[in-house]
Amino acid sequence: MKEKFAIGIDVGGTNTKFGIVNRKGEILIQDRIKTNGTDSVDGFILQLSEKLQPMIDEYGGHENFAGIGMGAPNANYYKGTIEYAANLKWKGIIHMADLLEKKFHIPASLTNDANAAAVGELKYGVAKNMKDFITITLGTGVGSGIIIDGKIVLGHNGFAGELGHVIVRHNGRLHKGTGLHGALESYVSATGLRETAIEILQNNPEKPSLLRNYSIDDLTSETVYICATQGDPIANEIFEYTGQILGEALATFVLFSAPEAIVLFGGLTKAGDLLMKPTRQAMEDNLLQVFKNQVKILFSNLKEADAAILGASALVW
Repeated sequence: MKEKFAIGIDVGGTNTKFGIVNRKGEILIQDRIKTNGTDSVDGFILQLSEKLQPMIDEYGGHENFAGIGMGAPNANYYKGTIEYAANLKWKGIIHMADLLEKKFHIPASLTNDANAAAVGELKYGVAKNMKDFITITLGTGVGSGIIIDGKIVLGHNGFAGELGHVIVRHNGRLHKGTGLHGALESYVSATGLRETAIEILQNNPEKPSLLRNYSIDDLTSETVYICATQGDPIANEIFEYTGQILGEALATFVLFSAPEAIVLFGGLTKAGDLLMKPTRQAMEDNLLQVFKNQVKILFSNLKEADAAILGASALVW
């Protein structure tokens, strides 16, 4: 009997990455296209097909594939739809699973990108032997996937686990995409960290900082990290503030699901202890005694370039 393969597709705001994965979690071949390279979802499917179909043919054709898994913003697992995704050109409700199945003749399933990351950790990552954990993705935005008793939490409508939009500061920063004030994503994403940097620099005009060598346009989470590693006090203060807010939020999340671990993934985790130390301290400071020193905070060990494809493909198995 021939080995069955899975296809993992990750729809990001800029790029859509896809690849063929075996049961061992090895990506055998992969490629990418621009997510918004065309104005219509039909154009997207056509572009995807032009690169993915030859890969499918190379590995024995559609009958050799167990399924397609896709991680995408605002994806509904129950319906196989992408619904009102703010950062995609395709408006309204897109019946993506149906479109994929019709084009490739392979069963398809969807979940949101952060849930796909959590399933990837469960199947292939640091949480491989865990039944209860939370994955938090710290990138341009903040996503989350919650695993309880070995299963992803979807809720009655398929959209459970939007922890990035939990309010952590009353009447706090405006999140332009949602209209919410004080959401976690507004503070602990790469975008939020940049906003913190701008605020602290503007509120302390007399305080010297290496960050003042950068224009507003050049100020990013990466430049803050570079300055922090050189001992810049304001850059370090920015990470302390970001970690404080993240840790407080993690303490709240621990209360409702008592996870064995919280797995952090995404670009901001490259900051290492600059982020981890204040985050861990703030979490422990805000936990009930019964939870103290019980929950691990871990960085994902999956390669960032591969994790999204692996997570999406794990939906198949």
